[in-house]
Amino acid sequence: MRTFAYSRAESPQGAVAAGGRFIAGGTNLLDLMRLEVETPERLVDISRLDLARIEERADGGLTIGALVPNSDLAADARVIERYEVLSRALLAGASGQLRNKATTGGNLLQRTRCYYFYDTAARCNKRAPGSGCDAREGFNRIHAILGTSDQCIATHPGDMPVAMQALDAVIVTLTPGGDRRRLPISDFYRLPGNTPQVETALKPGELITHVELPAPVPGARHLYRKVRDRASYAFALVSLAGVVRMEGGRIASAALAFGGLAPRPWRDPAVEAALVGKAPTAEAFADAAEALLKDARGFGHNDFKLPLARRVLIAALRDLTA
Repeated sequence: MRTFAYSRAESPQGAVAAGGRFIAGGTNLLDLMRLEVETPERLVDISRLDLARIEERADGGLTIGALVPNSDLAADARVIERYEVLSRALLAGASGQLRNKATTGGNLLQRTRCYYFYDTAARCNKRAPGSGCDAREGFNRIHAILGTSDQCIATHPGDMPVAMQALDAVIVTLTPGGDRRRLPISDFYRLPGNTPQVETALKPGELITHVELPAPVPGARHLYRKVRDRASYAFALVSLAGVVRMEGGRIASAALAFGGLAPRPWRDPAVEAALVGKAPTAEAFADAAEALLKDARGFGHNDFKLPLARRVLIAALRDLTA
């Protein structure tokens, strides 16, 4: 690990004015610094800021501070009652010890777990733009099949952001200029394109302060399903966060987000459009799977994700509409 300057912020405004990388739990950033994948010159400690509360919103939703630990968020009675998919997604991630330390804001900003991104001897356009992508022709079992580019096929590693995608979360930030921004999570993450090193819509020095969850969908059923190599402490090969409401024997609304398939939490309106207004039949479920995978592409070792994603979606829809 290279040397760096350190300061502790006393306020959100002081944090953005300090001009460094923010650190709270550090469960991802410190690993990257040890490997010298990331070498920030200054760390700004935001762990003492008053951003660790979960508060009611007038519309029936919740505001979640960026420093709320994952374990506290998963265990909050309001989250369990109104946003079961979020609680389940959080409990499916990492380990109990890490969930106690990891924060809501940090979880949103996890970097990819691509083997070649972590190996500084390998070519990686995300780590060193223009160097190439060894994953495309290398061992790519955990890599993406949707939303990739010639520059990068890395997969977003999170569980919590997948659930928040299905819940239409809004990310609230503070810019270095002192402005507040509200970013729908659908606009927060970037696909790699020709700039895989740019993963989010955050500006340099911009600080996540809160996440807003809108009021829950009345009468909807929630589900989080995660397929992984072992029962705990493993990233998703395919995951699905689903919020579905039935009415009169038909699917009245559907919000479906996927993990393990793309460089960002993946939500495709065409998948939901294939279901809304339809009876929960095998034909409707197959149409949704076709919509999900119409542009999917495997790279060899991860070809198995195409049939696996289809099976996960169909099985989840059976449970959500039962």
